[in-house]
Amino acid sequence: MRRFAAVVGSLLLLASAPAYAGAVAALREFLGQTKTARGEFTQQVTRGGAQAAPRSSGTFQFERPGRFRWTYLEPYEQVLVADGERLFLYDKDLNQLTVRKVAAALPASPASILFGGNEFERDFVVADAGTRDGIEWLTAVPRAKESQFERIEIGFRDGVPAAMVLADSFGQVSRLTFSRFERNAKIDAQLFRFVPPAGADVLEER
Repeated sequence: MRRFAAVVGSLLLLASAPAYAGAVAALREFLGQTKTARGEFTQQVTRGGAQAAPRSSGTFQFERPGRFRWTYLEPYEQVLVADGERLFLYDKDLNQLTVRKVAAALPASPASILFGGNEFERDFVVADAGTRDGIEWLTAVPRAKESQFERIEIGFRDGVPAAMVLADSFGQVSRLTFSRFERNAKIDAQLFRFVPPAGADVLEER
């Protein structure tokens, strides 16, 4: 299914805060102070410096730990929904749904850092990566050798995740930029439920 592997992660985000010792400290503060959030994103995927997929955009909502909704609105309608136990990946054009167990899909993924618990340093080796364009960056390298991601970068501005870079083992690089981020927003729990549309082709991975 298009682009899902690049995000399941994929994924997302944010706050305002005073000065930090670096992006790792900002991430720890963010995770400790954020229960829910929502916002918008844009995504660009490249391979070898060339565009590998059309630019995409959409919205996200999450409730930590383990529940989120990540919706692509352009150029194709697709949605990822995690209810805490299962992850639903739905492609509207294909009317195709893949269902996975969250416990199997999220560990050592970008989503596990922002949407999971506070144990990201159990699954990743993290380090501050300096400042670029006014954004404080960190790198996160999965400890698991079988991870599909080689490197994840998260950029903070004023204590808020402003961008992510996901480099996978296939040579693709996904760059995400976040906007209109609302931290600790009231979010309808129904957003984290997914009912398969009538006639959908359902593949459940066990």
